[in-house]
Amino acid sequence: MADQQDDLRALLNYSGEPTWERAVAKAREEVDRLDHVTLNIAVTGVTGAGKSSFVNAIRGLQEPEEGSAPTGVKVTTKKLEEYPHPTMPNVKIWDLPGVGGEQFKAKTYMKDVKFQTYDFFIIVSASRFTENDIMLANEIKKTEKNFYFVRSKTDNDVANEGRKRVSEEATLENIRNSCEDNLSTFGSPPVFLITSHNLERFDFQELVNTLEGDLPDHKRDALVMSLPVYSKECLDKKYSEFKKAAWAVAITSGGIAAVPVPGLSLACDVAMVVSFLTRCYFSFGLNDKSLEKMSERVNKPILAMVRESSLVMAIAEESSLTTKIARRLAVAGVIESLCILVPVAGNIAAAGVSFVSTQSVLLEGLKELYSVAKRVIEMAELP
Repeated sequence: MADQQDDLRALLNYSGEPTWERAVAKAREEVDRLDHVTLNIAVTGVTGAGKSSFVNAIRGLQEPEEGSAPTGVKVTTKKLEEYPHPTMPNVKIWDLPGVGGEQFKAKTYMKDVKFQTYDFFIIVSASRFTENDIMLANEIKKTEKNFYFVRSKTDNDVANEGRKRVSEEATLENIRNSCEDNLSTFGSPPVFLITSHNLERFDFQELVNTLEGDLPDHKRDALVMSLPVYSKECLDKKYSEFKKAAWAVAITSGGIAAVPVPGLSLACDVAMVVSFLTRCYFSFGLNDKSLEKMSERVNKPILAMVRESSLVMAIAEESSLTTKIARRLAVAGVIESLCILVPVAGNIAAAGVSFVSTQSVLLEGLKELYSVAKRVIEMAELP
């Protein structure tokens, strides 16, 4: 009986809840949130500002990849375009038409683009922010939605000024000062300088940090998990979020194990672990498409190195992963089946066994994927 009480205490400690029922309810809510939380990001600005390139970049895509937003000097967004994240379809980026012209006037713009749909707005400019951009910001402010000014194509300016022997630091300072003067009616708000070709350069991390601070927890988690891996800091944040999510999956596993239905717990555990590790795999950028792009960009055989990981290969071959996880959890499944033969106390013991075994598999798998992704970043020489 003492061992069973220890199992129960361990479960409650991980959940932070006083009772088993509340711990399971909280865990199920967290797991549901992980699967179904929505995040809608609106990106707007004048034609040629680099909106579509930004939309592609934060989804880890490049034109002409399937699902990418069309880019180029002749492309003009004339209607709301929805672009779901390629691996997290509940995260959506919206490419909105610029303000101005007959169809989208500043005064009615927010209503015309259905402002209530979006969690926040990114206002993009490739030079100075226009009068329409400023009018739009004022309209967004009235709706109590957050908005952020992003100065795109910063790499072009740095390269052009570099040819005049102006340092990168001086160029960035000049751009920032110019933008802040341009937006002085807002009290010199922060302007984030970025290039969609290399998110690790300039202010993209500062933009992400600001968004994280402004978003509610569940929306912040969706943002962190959906962004492409562009730096070690980005990867570490993803790893931290997935570690926090692992307890919820493990306690949910414990709740299922407490139900005296032979075979149910093992089947559910395998499905939850497979789903969790597959999500990590895509979020860490370990799928073939992401790695091929990275290999091309840095001209190094990164894909070949990643394929040395048996877990990465098992996830790439979906049926192989299911078999691998089922084999690992099978012993715990036998113990759970024996436990539930003992009324009440046996159910708690089965829950404890399931929690411990599932959490162990989750954390070991997560750690291996993180280790592989970290090696990718080092090989690609990302900051």
